[in-house]
Amino acid sequence: MNWITRERPKIDRIACPWLISNFIDRNAVFFYVPFDQVIEISKELDAIPFDVPGVELTHQKDQCTFDVLIKKYKLNDPALDAMAPIVRGADTDQHHLSSQCAGLWAIAAGMAYNIKDDLELLEAGKVIYDALYTWAKHLQNVKHTESPVEQLLVDVYQKFLKKGTTGKIPTWATELKTIIQDQIDTNLALSLTGISQELNVNPAYVSREFSKYFDNLSFGEYIRKLRIDKAIVFIETSEYSFSEIAYLTGFSDQSHFARIFKLEMGLTPSAYKKKTSKGKIRPNS
Repeated sequence: MNWITRERPKIDRIACPWLISNFIDRNAVFFYVPFDQVIEISKELDAIPFDVPGVELTHQKDQCTFDVLIKKYKLNDPALDAMAPIVRGADTDQHHLSSQCAGLWAIAAGMAYNIKDDLELLEAGKVIYDALYTWAKHLQNVKHTESPVEQLLVDVYQKFLKKGTTGKIPTWATELKTIIQDQIDTNLALSLTGISQELNVNPAYVSREFSKYFDNLSFGEYIRKLRIDKAIVFIETSEYSFSEIAYLTGFSDQSHFARIFKLEMGLTPSAYKKKTSKGKIRPNS
């Protein structure tokens, strides 16, 4: 069957052909023509017009053509129901209808700007709606930073539980300590997520287990301790200012450095320097 609509599509006139091709008419052929020629050419081509005024398959009240097609052809699919407000909101500038509306509009507008041939744009757009449908059907509750539970269990078994009952430090903890030691001097934005990705393990697990193998300290506490230890070396062996030491040890500024130093050592950096310069014993950290 032939289908016809207005030229220069963005949202509805890409989403509807995707819907038609996948759920209504597998052999659909689409035509994009100037607005004022849609009805005339539809008669010549024996094509079904859509998303133009005065035809059955077009906006109705607060519904866009995508909604109307779902209702007309009785498409009972929860994933399509999830997609509908996204398409509607993006197409009608009602971005409050779904958190995905603004993103869909941004992608569609950018694609329409970059691709001037309407049929080429349609083919590219179908990839977007294939992805959106898959998300709606399978991935709505999946977050970017989470792996599927089954894979997490496999990772835990392979990397951690195989250590047995020997009481030895697990491989991941040893590797993690090495990475931290290697990067603490050069990577001032060292993060648990980044290191976990390097280890190819779930950051939530590493965070939960971290203190067991790192002096009963959380990741943040452990990193702060290493940076304070490094700062102490600078204080005792260099002529760097406290501002320079703060920068070299990864603190945001001298004030931040002084506050964390006092929290860890019980003294301000200046008080510590005066005390050690008189040959007194360094306090326990």
